[in-house]
Amino acid sequence: MAIRTEKCSIRDIGRKKRDGKKQVWLTAYDYFTAKYLDASGVDGLLVGDSLNMVFYGKPDTLSLTLEQSLYHTEAVARAARRAVVIGDMPFLTYQQSISTAVTNAGRYLKEAGAQGVKLEGGIEMAATVKRLVEVGIPVMGHIGLTPQSIHRFGGYRVQGRNSVSRDYLLDSAQSLQNSGAFAIVLEAMKPDIAGEITKLLTIPTIGIGAGKNVDGQIMVISDIMGLDESFDAKFVRKYFDLAGKIREVGEKFVSDVVSGDYPSKDETY
Repeated sequence: MAIRTEKCSIRDIGRKKRDGKKQVWLTAYDYFTAKYLDASGVDGLLVGDSLNMVFYGKPDTLSLTLEQSLYHTEAVARAARRAVVIGDMPFLTYQQSISTAVTNAGRYLKEAGAQGVKLEGGIEMAATVKRLVEVGIPVMGHIGLTPQSIHRFGGYRVQGRNSVSRDYLLDSAQSLQNSGAFAIVLEAMKPDIAGEITKLLTIPTIGIGAGKNVDGQIMVISDIMGLDESFDAKFVRKYFDLAGKIREVGEKFVSDVVSGDYPSKDETY
């Protein structure tokens, strides 16, 4: 597969849906991971608020600060030569007022070098999305299981299981599109409703735990690399045992130092 080398744009993301081509997104939180994922051919890199859990070891996403998010987004944006970079706005950086959302979202483009932002919520966030787009800030929506609302959901629960939930998801997807969102993440929902939303919209749907009937997929890089041995979700395919490899390298280094094998003559000035 030939990997395009020119910079991917927000318009390219929409064009892929019109051309019937699947797109691939991954999260990234640091310069070197972003550099190598960018070279792998992904269409987009999301600096997810999941970094609060997989980078800082917190139990959920809620305590992530705007400054932390901007710091990591700038590192990723500096590494990306071709993938679109989107900053994931933390909890309470956009919900309080539209003016606050505009100010904070603008920092992702102005200071961190991102091409847009992602925010969670459906119908209730439509006016905010509309205003952000009006001032020139591309917005990726996010509906279904929205981790910043985890306490309202009572846990990480699959969405779209009943008619009320399904109607809300359908109405929210349409509302976000009408407000100008360039794409929507569909997280942890029944695949039939994800497929229905995908057919309804002209903008791309990016699934995570939402089945195959979407326009693309996004995963947390730490999950598919196997960094957290305690995390196991049905939709996660682990491509590598990073946790085991890190431990293996550490154990080998300890052994070499204790035994006197390291440093050798060749490793000494």
